[in-house]
Amino acid sequence: MIPIGRNPDHLKILPAALVVVGDTVEQAKAKRAHLDSLVHYESGIHSLCGMLDHDVSGFDPDGPLPEIPDTNASKTSREMLVTQARQYNLTIRQLAAKAGSYAGLAFVGTPASIADEMEQWLEERGSDGFVVMFPYLPEGLDDFVDRVVPELQRRGIFRKDYQGTTLRDHFGLPRPGNRFF
Repeated sequence: MIPIGRNPDHLKILPAALVVVGDTVEQAKAKRAHLDSLVHYESGIHSLCGMLDHDVSGFDPDGPLPEIPDTNASKTSREMLVTQARQYNLTIRQLAAKAGSYAGLAFVGTPASIADEMEQWLEERGSDGFVVMFPYLPEGLDDFVDRVVPELQRRGIFRKDYQGTTLRDHFGLPRPGNRFF
């Protein structure tokens, strides 16, 4: 099936991915935990209340999440937060930090473990590449460019030279005809 007249091979999926690099997986996880700990409570509690569809800002930030009524809000993220709160005895402050931090795709580890995960996504056609996000600049960018990119290049899954002048060229996609001429 060709979606809306387009060749499926000409559609590329590039999810955003936060990359946190460490010398060890534990060090990378500690960096990510530190970043998450920097979420300002007022920002995090606002996000938490939105995700729970219930105002918990009046409760003790260092106390447990109280029983909250069920709602018609997004069930998945709400249930995930409530389950984590109960399972790990998280406080409202800890939940607020979690709710206020980056919740998307993240690669956290060593250059080799990050390359392993990226390679898996590419091989299994989960994506055609990534829009890489850095937790801080310039160090986060430098870590990726100096440490992860060489590993990806060694594996033959990241270019060493550009093949053209446009993003379309780099993905080997044909240039569509100009429908106005």
